[in-house]
Amino acid sequence: MAKFLSIADAVAENLRDGDSVAFEGFTHLIPTAAVHETIRQGRKELTLIRMTPDLVYDQMIGMGMVKKVIFSYAGNPGVGLLRRLRDAVENGWPQPLEIEEHSHAAMANAYEAGAAGLPCAIFRGYRGAELAKVNPNIKSIECPFTGERLAAVPAIRPDVTFIHAQKADRKGNVLVEGIIGIQKEAVLAAKRAVVTVEEVVDDFDELHPNLTVLPHWTVTAIAVVPGGSHPSYAHGYYERDNAAYLEWDDIAADRDRFRKWMEENVLNSSPDAFAARVEGLRIAA
Repeated sequence: MAKFLSIADAVAENLRDGDSVAFEGFTHLIPTAAVHETIRQGRKELTLIRMTPDLVYDQMIGMGMVKKVIFSYAGNPGVGLLRRLRDAVENGWPQPLEIEEHSHAAMANAYEAGAAGLPCAIFRGYRGAELAKVNPNIKSIECPFTGERLAAVPAIRPDVTFIHAQKADRKGNVLVEGIIGIQKEAVLAAKRAVVTVEEVVDDFDELHPNLTVLPHWTVTAIAVVPGGSHPSYAHGYYERDNAAYLEWDDIAADRDRFRKWMEENVLNSSPDAFAARVEGLRIAA
């Protein structure tokens, strides 16, 4: 049963040092506020999981919180590389970083296997690819029925998953609209799940019930953080802040400038700041 908590309490109660954690979001609804609270609370030795690590993973890596990243694409979307991730891999700053790279298909299937309680995902993939040479968690098996060679990867079962969504009702059911990505499976695969939302409403009576993607019993905690996915967008609420993604490339390129930005905008900030950041990006009702 989902509990309504502040984002500070939700992180404190559900994320521990050394955990494997997924902050999932695809194009929009990226749980930035949850990441920033994690940074403020100083978590260490995390294994980060995500199909498409972007700015928020760059920030956690640059703050020395991460020992490993499991992913299928890492980059500043529409801009280029993640400079803090690259610095950690190439130079060990601020600490060495282990990476485990997969294809999108492998990650999606691994989340689905985790959600189903299976030990691994089996699918057609990696044919003609050489990623298995550098990733020992990519195996092949023979179908016992057809003899076909198939790819296999371990199921993804995070200790905790964080996502952002548009609405929760007062019972703790969560509504996600727009591009869903793998958020639903990431929640169902996790031991604990925390959802930040734009708002809480009395009910979803005017909407089709199948839109309630996550029933209350799949969620551990809900925190209300308006604007909590900035600079990504929230479908129906505010637009993507493209300028912030462009700016990040310059910020992250310099270690000292990165640290200063993090001090001003994360360590010395609060969840309340997110609402102000999206004010000019809000979509008219």
